[in-house]
Amino acid sequence: MAADDTDIIEPDPFDAIVDAPFDAALEERYLVYALSTITARSLPDLRDGLKPVHRRLLWAMRQLKLNPTDAFKKSARVVGDVIGKYHPHGDTSVYDAMVRLAQDFSLRYPLVEGQGNFGNIDGDNAAAYRYTEARLTKTALRLMDGLDQGTVDFIPTYNNEDEEPEIFPGLFPNLLANGASGIAVGMATNIPSHNVAEVVDATLELIDNPHVEHARLMELFHGPDFATGGLVVDSPASISAAYETGRGAFRVRGRFHAEEAEKEADREAGIERLGGGQWQLVVSEIPYQVPKGKLIEQIAAAIADKKLPILEDVRDESDEKIRLVLVPRSRNVDPELLKESLYKLTDLETRFSLNLNVLDATRTPMVMGLKELLENWVRSQIDILQRRSQHRLDQIARRLELVEGYIIAFLNLDRVIEIIRTEDEPKAVMMEEFKLTDRQAEAILNMRLRSLRKLEEMQLRTEKDELLAEKDELDKLLGSPARQRTRLKKDLRALHKEYGPETELGRRRTTIAEAAPAVEFSMDAMIEKEPVTVILSKRGWIRAAKGHVDLEQEFKFKEGDELGFIAHAQTTDKLLLATSDGRFFTLGADKLPGARGFGEPVQSTLDIDAEAQISAMIVHQPEGRLLLAADTGKGFSANTADLLAETRKGRQVVNLKDGARLAVVRPIPAGHDHVAVVGENRKLVVFNLEELPVMTRGQGVKLQNYRDGGLSDATTFVLEEGLSWTMGGKGDRTRTESDIWQWKVARGGAGRMPPTGFPKDNRF
Repeated sequence: MAADDTDIIEPDPFDAIVDAPFDAALEERYLVYALSTITARSLPDLRDGLKPVHRRLLWAMRQLKLNPTDAFKKSARVVGDVIGKYHPHGDTSVYDAMVRLAQDFSLRYPLVEGQGNFGNIDGDNAAAYRYTEARLTKTALRLMDGLDQGTVDFIPTYNNEDEEPEIFPGLFPNLLANGASGIAVGMATNIPSHNVAEVVDATLELIDNPHVEHARLMELFHGPDFATGGLVVDSPASISAAYETGRGAFRVRGRFHAEEAEKEADREAGIERLGGGQWQLVVSEIPYQVPKGKLIEQIAAAIADKKLPILEDVRDESDEKIRLVLVPRSRNVDPELLKESLYKLTDLETRFSLNLNVLDATRTPMVMGLKELLENWVRSQIDILQRRSQHRLDQIARRLELVEGYIIAFLNLDRVIEIIRTEDEPKAVMMEEFKLTDRQAEAILNMRLRSLRKLEEMQLRTEKDELLAEKDELDKLLGSPARQRTRLKKDLRALHKEYGPETELGRRRTTIAEAAPAVEFSMDAMIEKEPVTVILSKRGWIRAAKGHVDLEQEFKFKEGDELGFIAHAQTTDKLLLATSDGRFFTLGADKLPGARGFGEPVQSTLDIDAEAQISAMIVHQPEGRLLLAADTGKGFSANTADLLAETRKGRQVVNLKDGARLAVVRPIPAGHDHVAVVGENRKLVVFNLEELPVMTRGQGVKLQNYRDGGLSDATTFVLEEGLSWTMGGKGDRTRTESDIWQWKVARGGAGRMPPTGFPKDNRF
């Protein structure tokens, strides 16, 4: 009878539950993930400068025999082999990595040669992998040189069905030559590309003098050499400090260059003369990793937003070479001013961060300086040289064993033939009679009859001599560190010749030159100066009429609205708006709407609280001062330079409590030496201006003491000239009280009733 399936007892899933603290279990698993991300995904290996995905891509292409002299194959074939055999990740990420290896504007020395659309410097993506084809470059072959010579260890693939190299053994210094970038868990790396010839020069200097100073290395190794050229404009000292510590940053600028310019100075400055005094700037190189399309959009947006009013147009006339034409608004525009404004407002100047964080030979991540990096790389290349030499020695030993067996066979040819013809087990007999090894005897039995020529014996003896001589040289090489260094220097010089500055691929593209002091400019310098009259209504509608119109004329407002503030200004001026809650806001006079309509609400531009009222509108004076006072009787003076706000939220200047409001905002003219304060109780106090502190923010100090009520108004004046106030009625009549000394007390006094004729509204 068959066994009853119901008798099978399923294991209880709760038996697999481990009783452990949750934080400890989470920490353990996250550390495993973090280590995997650091060592197997994001950081490059110091020895070949590659991440696993790039190494597996190149290895798969080598297995497909995609050599520079062979035909291209579909990128889909390569991606399929990589994700099927070596790198079990998404096909999109693998193809993106392959595309980058083929882009000559991404890699200084491309490792893949692409056929088809592999993207462009405008920022457009590559075509799908079913449409493109690829093969290896000579540089990639040089990086993989020696894989068949026992130079590196091979490790099993993820499914143990195949093997892949742990690193690539080639002498090409790929880490510094092509750079790398990546973000791991808790750390990142960002390495620019460099010139191979300069890397080789610094390495040769280090081999000759292991105690070389960092400064000497920097004389040979000048700094980044980006695929897209450009200029690095930092000082040599700051560049050297970055490479000494392994951390830093570089300012990278595009290059202005005009091939058509008649004068050398104009050509280097990127100025093309058009006749009639007209000119235009030409950009021939842009900073690394900046898409050309994005840069053009930034410049066009700056023109549209009137951030670059001195620039009229930007045109893209690029073909194989970059050519961006910048047309100034006027021939009188300073070219250096236009350049500096472009550097500040667009990605024509960027910062490239340096972070030399790599995996060393023990797969340990660490940040290294230039000298330490080169020392480790030289050490790895010496190790590869030793392993290659030992591998060749092993090959020589195996070949010598066979050659010596063949020679014995030729010396005893008749006896060997007789043994083979007469003996049932000739192999054992030959081994016994001629003291042969198993491999030698097997090789003799497998010899072809045509090999029994006399000439073949002579060739064998010549080969043996050559092998013994090569073995002697290799033994000397392995036994002498000095010989190893000499051999490495010889190979490096051959590499230098291939990638030297006289070659098209090896010539330096990025210029290292400290920038001249920047041309000091403000946005005012790019605004055409014109007179305007600024009109602000009580409800907060603002506009600007062209020219300085009569301030006494009548203006139209929305129903129920009326004039609040009016002032003459220039389009280059800044307007300070103070609100009753103590905040100051800044508006550019050039950005105000025209006066044909009612203007626009100022709240559409500035984040003014709905409950706050505009207390004052003042044309900013760079060296000016303001008297600020709250209705509580506290106040201070402030420099107008400290009141400018960079954002639409403004700047809190006067701190107010318990429903207090900002009551007085008055400019302090030069020469004024006293302050006059009048309270709601109609008492007047006068004190010296020196008693009023200058502050950037706060409540201030007590100006006048009140038993009931608060401050009504405050102003400044010259004591010798007396205190003046506006008379009522028509006209601009004023009255001046020169005998004001009797109201003068220390700051914070209660004061006394004002002179006869003082306005009943208690306003100066």
